[in-house]
Amino acid sequence: MPRKSRVCPPGFPVHVVQRGNNRQVCFADDADLKAYAHWLREAADKYSVAIHAWVFMTNHVHLLVTPSSADGLSRCMQYLGRHYVRRFNYRYRRTGTLFEGRFKSGIVQSREYLLICQRYIELNPVRAGMVNDPADYTWSSYRAHAFAMPMRLWSPHPEYLALGKTAVESKNSARGNSVT
Repeated sequence: MPRKSRVCPPGFPVHVVQRGNNRQVCFADDADLKAYAHWLREAADKYSVAIHAWVFMTNHVHLLVTPSSADGLSRCMQYLGRHYVRRFNYRYRRTGTLFEGRFKSGIVQSREYLLICQRYIELNPVRAGMVNDPADYTWSSYRAHAFAMPMRLWSPHPEYLALGKTAVESKNSARGNSVT
């Protein structure tokens, strides 16, 4: 019996989680993380998926994305998996699956939840005890949102941008600071 199609309406933000099989390491070093980020950006461009927030942990990934077509997210993740897993397996002389099953996803249906989800994603390294300050973790979108730092992977969501007239105002509103 074929798998059920994933419900992913175009234009709606989606929280994606992709875990290592048996919680195994998916990223052993910065070179792995750079490769994953490269293919994620390439796949997102190819399949018109906007990436609003992300964190790449050692054994899993969180993404907040908006696809522009019904199959865009699935095709993006399939492309990413096909390229990254092949490289990882070759590099570490292994075979088989790297990620457990299909990626998990949930549609983000409200403005409030979108911002909560973004914060949840970016604070993952702090909750995991990897850093005390999310700005110290390189592999997340936190610095793009908190400091308006431009990043090639980042497409700020309109709800985030609506927090202020400029990226600086948006980041100050998101952090609870006033703009002077």
